[in-house]
Amino acid sequence: MKSILLTVLLFCMAVAAYGQATEIVGTPWSEERAAEWYAEQDWLTGANFNPSTAINQLEMWQEATFDPETIDRELGYAEGVGFNTMRVYLHSLAYKADPEGFKQRMDTYLGLADKHGIKTMFVIFDDVWGKEPKIGTQPEPITGTHNSGWMQDPGDPASKNEENFPALETYVKDIITTFKDDDRVLMWDLYNEPGNSGKLTTSLPLLTGVFTWAREVNPSQPLTAGLWRWDFQELNTFQALNSDILTYHEYEDADHHLRTLQLLATHGRPMICTEYMARTRNSRFANILPMLKEHNVGAINWGLVAGKSNTIYAWNTPIEDGSEPDEWFHDVFRPDGTPYRQDEADLITRLNAED
Repeated sequence: MKSILLTVLLFCMAVAAYGQATEIVGTPWSEERAAEWYAEQDWLTGANFNPSTAINQLEMWQEATFDPETIDRELGYAEGVGFNTMRVYLHSLAYKADPEGFKQRMDTYLGLADKHGIKTMFVIFDDVWGKEPKIGTQPEPITGTHNSGWMQDPGDPASKNEENFPALETYVKDIITTFKDDDRVLMWDLYNEPGNSGKLTTSLPLLTGVFTWAREVNPSQPLTAGLWRWDFQELNTFQALNSDILTYHEYEDADHHLRTLQLLATHGRPMICTEYMARTRNSRFANILPMLKEHNVGAINWGLVAGKSNTIYAWNTPIEDGSEPDEWFHDVFRPDGTPYRQDEADLITRLNAED
């Protein structure tokens, strides 16, 4: 743990030392503008949302499997505990197959979320899990296996091939332009965990590209790309210096998490933790959520409703017969809306109701 905290500290120092050498894309918001925007928001709490009937982003957004009935019902569960924010992954292949229909489905989703008092943080690109996404029917879940069907966007090696960048630029600019002044959209999370899946700094050209394209659109909502791997100095420095609001992922225990947020607070920007809560790693609602509220840090846990993503199972720890684990890894509700743990639901509700 000490070595990891030292890495975080060195990262913060590296930002200060190497900031002038790192590319700044467009004009990030000033610290004052970021603080003013954050002060206008209620305390931001919620979950990463994928409906229980979708194994991945493509199954969520393709016309044949878009499921507004389930989305509406499950966002109702979120509203019931006072959640006001969902982080939702898009997918460029779903757009490529049907640009206008994709944007219409985004609008339908936003209407359902707004009905439940929920704003949305859209995620554009992603370096995690499956390398070769394909349009059409998606695979069935592998029994008892965490996120067996989740897909990178645009994939690997697709994300490294700059011949793909013009089409990706069209996609990014079209969706952000369409919703650039839509107050149902909280912010744009431009790239989830760049460098994951062994990509390392080969993701930097696309990361630079997506920030460039988004800055050229200049949406009313802030831009971000969450910090997640503290030894990725070059990527971290770029992400921190180009994000309007500082976002990050932290799946460790409360002591570790506290020191992470204290160190990241030295950047002087509002912060949102866009992934946390892995019970078997002792990242739980009981020990993390009150701390984030105390420090006025937004709190977006992984997973809302157990379903085809299989995220009740831990990373790399499958249960081959598909039986329920002794303790869920992620997720808050069963598909019928029953909380996995009523004490957690009560705590979330209470903290969200407090001024």
